[in-house]
Amino acid sequence: MRKLILLTNDDGIDAPGLQAARRELAKVGRVVVFAPKSERSGASHSFSLRKPLEIVWRDADTVSVDGTPTDCVMFAVRGLLKEKPHLVVSGINHGPNLGDDITYSGTVAAAMEGALLGIPAIACSVTDWRKAKFGVAARFLASLSARVLRHGLPKGTFLNVNVPNLSRSRIEGVRITRMGKRVYRDVIVKQTDPSGQTLFSIDGEDPGWKREPGTDFAAIEEDKISVTPFHLDLTHHAAAQKLRTWERTLFRELRT
Repeated sequence: MRKLILLTNDDGIDAPGLQAARRELAKVGRVVVFAPKSERSGASHSFSLRKPLEIVWRDADTVSVDGTPTDCVMFAVRGLLKEKPHLVVSGINHGPNLGDDITYSGTVAAAMEGALLGIPAIACSVTDWRKAKFGVAARFLASLSARVLRHGLPKGTFLNVNVPNLSRSRIEGVRITRMGKRVYRDVIVKQTDPSGQTLFSIDGEDPGWKREPGTDFAAIEEDKISVTPFHLDLTHHAAAQKLRTWERTLFRELRT
């Protein structure tokens, strides 16, 4: 029996990255798509609590959801699929999801939701916002997915993959990396609309990154594919150990 792969994204159900992923993943297992009706980039891990959503079956294995990437995974796994997927794949995103970007990313959040639901999950992005070529990323994604289906992932773990926007011959390798540090250059822009209403928007130059070895940014700079494992426990255990020395003092101050 072929393994079931749930495919979603945040660029929308008609995005070329999702279609490229679907073609290659179909060689690995049965692919069912639950994806947003329209682009939901930057949705992060938001979901539509108690809000009725339009859900449209385009065919037996293709479902459009008028919601976020997290909505798509939740609706699929929690009732609309007849069986639990063996793998959740999110992407292929048009643009990178590196370093602190993951905290904003709907692509990564969908994979996180898969992990929360106890399903191995992969988020995949091509590191170009403009002229992304998805063929190499799709082929690598299928290979990685097949390996995850065979061997699994540690409990509560999902993978964040970033692929350079290069031909196969120019990819220099694959690296297991850690999350790097973004350098954002956001600015607040004040505007006035025709009615005289003051409006504000977030704008600025493209973000940079802190150059450190072993990070996802370093791998991409070296023309290598970055695979970063994330887990759901966000606890900073070393900090928790240090902060425990505050417990008695804080309790005493509360009581006085």
